[in-house]
Amino acid sequence: MVELNDDNFLIFAIKNYESSGSTGMADLQEDLKRFQYLKRLFNRYHKSGETSERLILNHLTVLYNVFGNAATDMLFFKIDKEYWSILKTYLVYLYRMPIETVVTPGIRDTDIPLQEDLIKILRDL
Repeated sequence: MVELNDDNFLIFAIKNYESSGSTGMADLQEDLKRFQYLKRLFNRYHKSGETSERLILNHLTVLYNVFGNAATDMLFFKIDKEYWSILKTYLVYLYRMPIETVVTPGIRDTDIPLQEDLIKILRDL
C-alpha cells in the first residue's frame, strides 16, 4: 500500500487511471474534480443533514470505474477525516469498503463508525 501525500497523489492517480475513450489529461482533471464535489456534498450533509445520495453514489461509481480499487485509498486521502464516517457508510453500501483495512497509518476502518441515519436512507433506495 502506497502512503498517499500531496506530492505523489497525481502520479498515483495517473498510474491507476483506466478510462476507456479518454482523451487524456482533460478527462483525468474532470474525474479528479469528483473528489471536490464529494467533499461539498459530504459537508452539506454534515451541516444540514441534507443528502443527495444518488448524486454521491454516481460520483463514487464513476471514481471506481476510472480508478479501480485505488479509488478507496484516494478517497480517504482526499476526503477530510470529519467526513470519513459518511464516506465509509457509502462504501459499505457499495461493497467497496475492504475488511480490516488500515485507512491511514494508525487508523483502521473499524475505528470509523457508520452513520445510522444514512444507512436508513440507503436501505430505502
